Amino acid sequence: MTAPQRAFRDDRPEGAASGFARRARAAAARLAEVPAFEVAGRIAAIRGGAVAIGGIARFAAIGRRLTLHPGGTAPPLLAEVVGFAGDGETLQALAFGPLDGIGPGTVARLVPAGSEGLAVSDAWLGRVLDPLGRPLDGRPPPLPGPVRRPPRAGVPPPPGRRARLGPRLDLGVRALDCFATCRRGQRLGLFAASGVGKSTLLAMLARRTACDVAVLALVGERGRELREFLEDDLGPEGLARSVVVCATSDAPPLLRREAAYAAMAVAEHFAEAGRHVLLLMDSVTRFAMALREIGLAAGEPPATRGYPPGVFAELPRLLERAGPRAEGNPGAITGLFTVLVEGDDHDEPIADAVRGILDGHVVLDRRIGERGRWPAVDVLRSLSRTVPGCLTPEEHALAQRARRILALHADMADLIRLGAYRPGSDPAVDEAIRLAPRIEAFLDQRKDEAGPAGIAASFAALAEALAGEAPADAA
Repeated sequence: MTAPQRAFRDDRPEGAASGFARRARAAAARLAEVPAFEVAGRIAAIRGGAVAIGGIARFAAIGRRLTLHPGGTAPPLLAEVVGFAGDGETLQALAFGPLDGIGPGTVARLVPAGSEGLAVSDAWLGRVLDPLGRPLDGRPPPLPGPVRRPPRAGVPPPPGRRARLGPRLDLGVRALDCFATCRRGQRLGLFAASGVGKSTLLAMLARRTACDVAVLALVGERGRELREFLEDDLGPEGLARSVVVCATSDAPPLLRREAAYAAMAVAEHFAEAGRHVLLLMDSVTRFAMALREIGLAAGEPPATRGYPPGVFAELPRLLERAGPRAEGNPGAITGLFTVLVEGDDHDEPIADAVRGILDGHVVLDRRIGERGRWPAVDVLRSLSRTVPGCLTPEEHALAQRARRILALHADMADLIRLGAYRPGSDPAVDEAIRLAPRIEAFLDQRKDEAGPAGIAASFAALAEALAGEAPADAA
C-alpha cells in the first residue's frame, strides 16, 4: 500500500466511519451553496454606444457575454465584448439594450462560459421570438432543448463532405420557377430598392414553398409590419410550421446583428435533424449595417462607403452556413436572402459582395412595378446558377426563347413607342411585339393568386403563352 493510500485509509469503527460520511455529505452540500467563481470589473468610460471596462480584460475574449448591473431595482443589461484597448488592459463592449442607468463605476460581470446560446427545440415552432430567444408573441418562453447553440459559433460542413444540392424546388411563383429555378439547399438573393415588393414576394414564398420548417429572420424591420406579416401574409397555417426571429429597426445594432445569426442557428438545428428548412432573411443589408455600427464603435476604420473590412469577412461566415448538410444527412437549408440596394445601385458594396457569395440572384425593378406587373421580377437580369442541372432540355429552350423575346422587345421599345418601326420589317420583332405582352401576363401574379401546381405546370403555361394563347393561370 502506498503512502497516500495509508494516509487516507479509514481504520475507524463502522459507526465512526458512517458519521464521517454524513459530515462529508453535509460539507459538500454547504460547498454547493457557495457562489461560483465570479469575474467582475467596473465601467471606466462610455463613448457613444461603446462601454470601456477595466479589471477583467485578461479573462475575456471577443464575443464573450457579460452583464452590466446599474444597481437598484433595474435589471442587469446583457452586453458583448467587441474589442480591447489600452494594450489589452481595457475591454470594449456593446450592450443589447439602451444604456439608461449605466455610468462609470457600474459593475460588469462575465457570464459563465457554457451558459450562452439558444436551446432550440420543436417547441419553438409557431413562435415569434427576439434574437435572444425571448417571446414577442405574448406567450410563455418555449421549452428549451437539451443543447445550447451559440448563434455565431456554427460552421458549415467541410466542403469535401458536403452533400450536393437536392431536386428542384417549387417556390409557387411563376417568374422564379421558370426563370430562376431553385434547387433544394440553394442560396438565392432577392435584390431590390425600397418599395419594390421584397416583403410581398417573401410572403408569397413563405406560404407556398414546399418545406418541412420555415425560419424567418426579420432584421431591422419596421415594428408595425410584424403583425401584418404574421396575420395577413403568413397566416395561422404558415406560422404553425415556422419560427420567426425579429429585431426591429429601433433595436441596438448587436440585437439586429444577432437576429441573423439566431435565425441561422435555429435553421441549423432543424436541418441537422434531417428536415428541409426554408430560411427567409430580410434583409442582409440591414445585417451589414448593424455590423458597420458595431465595427465603427469598436474602432475599426471605415473602408468602402463607410463599411469596415470586417463586414465583408462576416458576410460569407453567415451565408455559407446555409445549404445542404454533410453527406448522409438528408437535411438542408434553402436560403432566400433579400438585399436592399441603396438608390437602385445594384453595384453598391453589399449587393456586389452578396451576389458573389450566393448561388443566384433575382432582381426586382421599380420600373416594372410602375407598369403594374407584380412581382416586379426583371427576368433578363435574374439568374440561378443551378438552372443547367435542374431543367429538361425542352424547359431550358422554352425559357431561353422567352428571354430572347423579352430582350428584343426591350431593345425595340423606343422605336415601337415612337411609331418608327414598320410592322413586317423584321419577323423576329413582329413576333416579339405579339408575344411579349403574353409573357408579361404570364409573369403577373397577385399575392393571393395560386400558380400552377408544380414547376412542370408553370412551364406548360409558359409554352401556351409562347404559342400565342393566353396562359390559363394568368390574371
